[in-house]
Amino acid sequence: MGARYTKTFNAGARFSTISCYQVSQKTNFSTRISVVKYSLSHQRNSKTLWFNKDFKNFSSIDRTSNEMDKTQTYKPFGPVVMRLDSPEFHSLFTEALNKVRTLFLENGYELSIAGGAVRDLLSGIKPKDIDFATTATPKQMIEMFSKNDIRMFNEGGQSHGTVTCRINEENFEITTLRIDRVTDGRHAEVEFTKDWFLDASRRDLTINSLFLDLHGNVIDFFNGKDDLIKKKVKFVGDASRRICEDYLRILRFFRFFGRIANSEAEFNEEAIQAIKSQGRGLLIISGPRIWSEMTMILNGRYVAKIMRKIHECGLLPYIGFPEEVDMDMFEKIYNATIHLNTNHMTYASALLQTEEDVLNLEKRVQFSKNERKIALFIVSYRNKINMCDPARLKFCQDILVDIPKHEGNHKGYLIEVLKYIGDFETMQQLQNWNIPRFPVSGGMLMEAGVPKGKTVGMVTKILKAKWKEGNYLLSDKELLQFLPDILKTL
Repeated sequence: MGARYTKTFNAGARFSTISCYQVSQKTNFSTRISVVKYSLSHQRNSKTLWFNKDFKNFSSIDRTSNEMDKTQTYKPFGPVVMRLDSPEFHSLFTEALNKVRTLFLENGYELSIAGGAVRDLLSGIKPKDIDFATTATPKQMIEMFSKNDIRMFNEGGQSHGTVTCRINEENFEITTLRIDRVTDGRHAEVEFTKDWFLDASRRDLTINSLFLDLHGNVIDFFNGKDDLIKKKVKFVGDASRRICEDYLRILRFFRFFGRIANSEAEFNEEAIQAIKSQGRGLLIISGPRIWSEMTMILNGRYVAKIMRKIHECGLLPYIGFPEEVDMDMFEKIYNATIHLNTNHMTYASALLQTEEDVLNLEKRVQFSKNERKIALFIVSYRNKINMCDPARLKFCQDILVDIPKHEGNHKGYLIEVLKYIGDFETMQQLQNWNIPRFPVSGGMLMEAGVPKGKTVGMVTKILKAKWKEGNYLLSDKELLQFLPDILKTL
C-alpha cells in the first residue's frame, strides 16, 4: 500500500484537511484508488463530506458540537459516511458484547462489525449473524481470552484468522484483518494486517465491504453505502480479479442482486462481462457450495430475471443443468406461482427435461434426497395430468392412495406438480383432502381364507381397485363380500 499523507491548506478564513489513501499498481487492484476526506471545520455545527475518487457521489453527516467532542477521544480508522444511531444497532449491545468491547479496548486492539451485518443494519434490519473484524492477531486473541478465562472453540478457523469465543451463552466470531496473498479460485493463503482498507479491498461486493465501529461510525472505503441506497450490486475494484479470487462470487453476485435490487435495477455491465469470461471457474467449486447459493437464489426475489441472466452468461452447464433449457417456460411457471410459496425444486425442475437431467444435477450439486424426490416426481407426473379432464382431482387422489406413506410426502410433491402445470383449483381441493387408509390388510384376507403368498397381493390389488371406484367409501366388511367371486375368478 502507498503512503498515507495529510495536507492542510488555508482556504480563505477556513482551514481544511485532505487525507488520501493511495494504492499502488503492485496491490490487487488494476488502478490506483483514492479515498478522500474533505473536512470543513469552521462552525459550531460542522458538516463532513466524503467523496469517491471521481468526486461524483458523496454522503454527508451533520455533527453537533457534542458529537465532534466525542471524536476527539476516538479517531475512526477510515472514511466515516454516517453515524448509526438506530434501535437495531443499540439492541446488539448485550452484556456479553460490552465485555468483549471493553476487553479489546483495554488491550489496545480495534474491533468492528464487518460485512453483511453492517449492510443489514443500514437497511433497518437487525442482523441474525454478526461477524467482527479486529487488528488483533489470532495468537493475541487466544492469549487475551485465555487470560480472562473466556471459552473458545472452532479452532479450525484460526489459520484464516478467525477465533470464536463464548460469553454468557453468546458466540462471537472475530477475524483478524487480512489480505489474500495467494488464491486458487476458491481457497486463499492469507496474511494478517492492521490496515482496514486492505481488508476491505479483498472483499467481494461494495455492499459487503462496510465496517461499523462500536461507536456507531460506518466506515466505507468503496462507496458501498451509496450502492446500497441506489440498489446497485458491484464488485470491489476490478470485477475479474475479485471473481478469480473465488469463483463462487459469481453466484453470490446474483444472490445479492435478488436481495438488494429493486424491480427497475439493471445488472452491472462490468460485472456481467467479467462473469461471462470467468464463468468456467465454477467447475472447481464444490457441488454443495454451488447448491447452497442456487437454493438461496431460487428462494429469493427476481428469480426469473436472475436465472435468465445466468443462462445468458452460459453458466447453467457449470452448475449442473442442461445447456439447452426453455427459459420462457421457466419464467411462465415462476410468474404464475410466485405467490404460492413454491418449492425451489419446482423452479429447478422447469430446467430439467428428463429423469436423467435430475440425476445429473444431483451428481453435480449433491442435493438432498427430498429434493431429488420432488424433482423426479414433477418430471414424472407433469405431463400425465390432463387439464381438460374434469376427473383430474380423482386421478390425483388415486395417485396418492397408491403410494405407500413411508416413501415420502407425496401429497406435497403432487401439489408442487399442480403448481407447475397451473392447476390451482385442483391444488386447493387436494390441500384440503385427507388421504384415506385402505381398510383391508393382508392379515384380514388370510383370516378370511385367502391363501398366503402371491394370492394375497393379487386379491389386495383387486379390492383396492374396487375401493377407488367406490370413491374410497367402502368399508372392510363391504370389500370382503367380494372375496368369493374374486377367488373363484382367480
